[in-house]
Amino acid sequence: MMTRRTALLAATAIGIGAAGLLPTLLRPAVAAAKRSRAMQQLDPDNSGTVSLDEAKRAASALFDRLDRNKNGVLNKRELGGRVTPEEFAVADPDKDGTLTKAEYLTVVEKRFKAADPDNDGTIDDKELRSRAGRALLRLLQL
Repeated sequence: MMTRRTALLAATAIGIGAAGLLPTLLRPAVAAAKRSRAMQQLDPDNSGTVSLDEAKRAASALFDRLDRNKNGVLNKRELGGRVTPEEFAVADPDKDGTLTKAEYLTVVEKRFKAADPDNDGTIDDKELRSRAGRALLRLLQL
């Protein structure tokens, strides 16, 4: 039979345990609320970072939206200034004045690497806010 003292100790232990657990349970929700809108859109697995694969998926979806005539390529007008003239010249090896999706994704990969100065293969919110990160975002978002 549980004494009043034992019951009080058990209740206190449960309360302390729950109080200790509460911050752990809320941490993901708080972290998600602090993430930038870009990170929320580009990080579907909620890891807090954007991988190259996630960036390429977003870029591929944007490419498809920009390719309004559905011919599989984007010209400078369709790109709307997202790619610099220098990048365009390098990314367009056949010099046909358009970028295929593969050529566009090559530009994305170069900008991704520029936005990942610690070379860990991911971009965090701080890196997304850098100049290189903002340049990368222009290739990933409308």
